[in-house]
Amino acid sequence: KYVRPRPRHDLASFVVGPANQLAYNTVMYVAEFPGAQYNPLFIHGSCGLGKTHLLQGLCKQFSEFHPAKRWAYMTGEEFTNEFLTALRQNKLDTFRRKMRDLDLLAIDDVHFLSGKRATQEEFLHTFNAIEAMGKQVVMASDNHPKMIEEFGESLINRFVSGMVVRVDPPNFATRCEILRALSLRMGMTLSDEVVGWIARRVTQNVRELEGAITRIA
Repeated sequence: KYVRPRPRHDLASFVVGPANQLAYNTVMYVAEFPGAQYNPLFIHGSCGLGKTHLLQGLCKQFSEFHPAKRWAYMTGEEFTNEFLTALRQNKLDTFRRKMRDLDLLAIDDVHFLSGKRATQEEFLHTFNAIEAMGKQVVMASDNHPKMIEEFGESLINRFVSGMVVRVDPPNFATRCEILRALSLRMGMTLSDEVVGWIARRVTQNVRELEGAITRIA
C-alpha cells in the first residue's frame, strides 16, 4: 500500500456555501464513486479558499468508503521531487508502478509542474495509465488549466476533458459561519457583533479569517 501521512483535513469540518457548493458536491460524489463520472476532477481558485481542505477531505472520505483501495495525496512539488529522485537513482520502474497502481491520485498545486517538461511528460503518462484503468485523478490549482503558463497542450486538454470546478471567495454569511466554526474549535464563543465585524473586513481569504481568530484567541 502506498502510505503517506494522514491528511489533516476532513470534509465534515468544511464549511459549505454558494461559492464552494459545486466543488464540495463533486468531491463527495468522487469519494464514493471514483472514476465513474467526474474524471479527472480539476478544482481551481485563489489561495486560501479551501482547495487543499477539499482534496485532503476527499482522500480521507475515499479511504473510509474504500478501505482496501490505494490512494495518494501529494503536491506538484512532491511529485516532481519523487520523479527526479527516481530518475537519478535509476528507479523509474518502481516510481511508475507505485503511481500507476493507485485507485485515486490527488495532486495539489499542480501548477508547480509549469515549465517542467520532463515532469509534465511523466505526469501525463501516469495520468493516462490511471485513467485507462478507470481509476480517479483529482487536481487543484490556483488557476484554470488554460491559464497556467508553460503547460503542454496535451496536458491542458486532458485536464479540461473532465470536470473543472471553480471555488470563489465565501460570501458574508459563509464567512460568519466559518468564523463561528473556527472560534468553537479554539474553545471560544464570539458574539454575532464580533463575528460580523471580522466578516465585513476580511472578505477574500479563509486563511485570513483563521489568522483573525488566532489573534483574538
